[in-house]
Amino acid sequence: MKKCAIIAGGDMPDREPYNTKGYWDGFGCIICADSGLYNARRFGIKPDIVTGDFDSFTEKLPDDAEVIASIPEKDDTDTLMAVKKAIELGFKNIELYGALGGKRFEHSIANIQTMIYALQQGCDLKILGDSVLTVQSPDDGDVTYKSGGKSIYISVFALSESIGIDYLRGVKYPLEDYLMVQSFPIGVSNEIVGEKASLRINHGLALIILTDKE
Repeated sequence: MKKCAIIAGGDMPDREPYNTKGYWDGFGCIICADSGLYNARRFGIKPDIVTGDFDSFTEKLPDDAEVIASIPEKDDTDTLMAVKKAIELGFKNIELYGALGGKRFEHSIANIQTMIYALQQGCDLKILGDSVLTVQSPDDGDVTYKSGGKSIYISVFALSESIGIDYLRGVKYPLEDYLMVQSFPIGVSNEIVGEKASLRINHGLALIILTDKE
């Protein structure tokens, strides 16, 4: 099955490949969460589904998309509603755009927490923008992060209270048999030194952030 794209209302950079013609054709479904519709219109993207309470998007909703409306007094964020819809449709790979930045920083935190929710449902949810964010668990085994021939920062954070790192290799500052704790950001702004970095953890949840150096 193809991937599902979810577009939220945060910062969505006008950069390759997101602004490349045909990029969005590769998704099996595109869902906009409330003011993510503004981002979609800016990129000329036609959503299949729109979700939210529409307290942020105040224009006319698209006629050619399924609308899943809620009230503002709800437990789920608009983006979590969209993620739950994607999971309901059977998608196991979800890419979330416009999930960071904007005026509401609390939504950036909420969207990172939503990555954990998706993982618990057996789904791979990545956040894409100027950086790429993903969550790694012990069940993932040895995970490779490729540089793609570019200079890449790789940051590793403990989402859980701690994570047990068997190894972090292929980076400027490698780690072996290391206990990383949530209260000490030792894993920020490391660098992939070759074609790839490899990370294996034995407990906890790690947040991985990949960012171009240039």
